Amino acid sequence: MDKKISAAITCVGGYVPDYILTNEELEKMVDTSDEWIISRTGIKERRILKGENQGVSVMGIAAVKDMLRKSNIDPKEIDCLIFATVTPDMTFPATANIVATEVGAVNAFSYDMSAACSGFLYAVAAGSSFIESGMCKKVVVVGGDKMSAIIDYTDRTTCIIFGDGAGCVLLEPNTENLGVIDSVLQSDGSGEAHLHMKAGGSRMPSSHHTVDKRLHYVYQEGSAVFKSAITKMADVAAKVVERNNLKSSDIKWLVPHQANKRIIDATSQRLGIGEDKVMMNIHKYGNTTAGTIPLLLWDYEKQLKKGDNLILSAFGGGFTWGSMYLKWAY
Repeated sequence: MDKKISAAITCVGGYVPDYILTNEELEKMVDTSDEWIISRTGIKERRILKGENQGVSVMGIAAVKDMLRKSNIDPKEIDCLIFATVTPDMTFPATANIVATEVGAVNAFSYDMSAACSGFLYAVAAGSSFIESGMCKKVVVVGGDKMSAIIDYTDRTTCIIFGDGAGCVLLEPNTENLGVIDSVLQSDGSGEAHLHMKAGGSRMPSSHHTVDKRLHYVYQEGSAVFKSAITKMADVAAKVVERNNLKSSDIKWLVPHQANKRIIDATSQRLGIGEDKVMMNIHKYGNTTAGTIPLLLWDYEKQLKKGDNLILSAFGGGFTWGSMYLKWAY
């Protein structure tokens, strides 16, 4: 009998820009303080992609090239490339198309996935389906955002939170019961009221009026988003743990979306996991939206061992949220 095929992560890559935006620098831009930012978010600094004509594709390309260097695979072998982002280079073509061509993945079909901070989880779930069905042998999933492009740096409630960065993973078939085991993905469109960008889409196309009214920036009602995130991100992580009969002692790492340290703490407490088992880099990168989870895997790669149980969890605009159970494959 053929063994069941699962989709396993076999390599990771990442990239963050050189420019570091510190809390001290933000103190000079808006009415805030280092102490206030750290106590409420856990963020000390974030990376910003500077320069003319620099889109999120720049970071996605760098992340995939980093992964290709480590994996030694020929980019022509890549069957599919999915880019999770809410800050594409342009409305079309898909940023994934640009990245695939630039890295030499000329045989891959590629497309963008828009699910805000949960985008990377959604994209890994989709990529895994291509592997499990036998349609693809090598799928690259990129998660990244240039949030600095849509953040109002006069708005102290949002400009302290977000940064720029991108990470990626290579998915390949596995028959050892490693890789993506289970996932729970959810969404609720009523969240639009609390977290959105008003202009730039087909409902409110760009115009002098929309630019003058500063409608091309992230709008967030912090308390409403925080309340939903703190329960939903923990709920869905608990659900995936329960239905796979895992105990807290079975979980080697919680890999949580890096939105706010208090939300991360609530999720780890719900699962009964100590801080020593929680991946964290929010202090140095802030919230890179679809980039946070792959950047965690990139930062912690050397600490991961074959067979480790990982619980990934995220919550984002939409609202979108989800959790995934995967066993590390190398």
